[in-house]
Amino acid sequence: MIFAKIDFINLLPFHIYIKKNIKSTQTKSIIEYKKSYPSLINKKFKKREVDSAFISSIASRNEKKLSLGIIAKKDVLSVLLIPGNDEKDFQSDTSNALAKVLDLKGKVLIGDKALKYYHNNEKKDFIDLAQYWNDKYNLPFVFAVLCYSSNKKQLEKIIKNFNKNHIKIPTYILSQYSKRTGISNKNILEYLKKIDYKIGIKEKRSLKLFFKLTKQKGI
Repeated sequence: MIFAKIDFINLLPFHIYIKKNIKSTQTKSIIEYKKSYPSLINKKFKKREVDSAFISSIASRNEKKLSLGIIAKKDVLSVLLIPGNDEKDFQSDTSNALAKVLDLKGKVLIGDKALKYYHNNEKKDFIDLAQYWNDKYNLPFVFAVLCYSSNKKQLEKIIKNFNKNHIKIPTYILSQYSKRTGISNKNILEYLKKIDYKIGIKEKRSLKLFFKLTKQKGI
């Protein structure tokens, strides 16, 4: 099984879990090797260069899915829009589409760089897109969905016992991410409290609505 990894802080608990629950050394090395940002992983998955991955919601419409994703109940801090001239973030298809369906204009900023911007910007001159979606529709927003093209049973077995509340992130790993991103250990942990992974009834409703709105916008 070739599993691609979105190399952002928001999936840190999952990747700590999955590395503990995959016995194959070869598969572990593949997960580390096949890592990138969301829009590139979307392309790799569509070309079937990888078997499974967290795919941007906008790209998951016609794919086989499991009930796991990257979800913000309200604010997310790592998907921002700075009002002004339109400027897409090349790393994310879903966040660009979200700004469009919400009729917001400005520069889209996602991932670890957005989280750093949030903490370094005292003016708070931005819109948190997940919070805006929640304010408008009273639903969580699903940014990515775990999709697969093969090895469904193997993947289901791996993720069966995943619970973010049971994952302890080693200090040395936190420090590695902190050094790489410029975000403190404390802020990383606070941020991860805002991320959920289980796709339930509300999350499915949210995805359905997002798909409907993107279709209306011709996305």
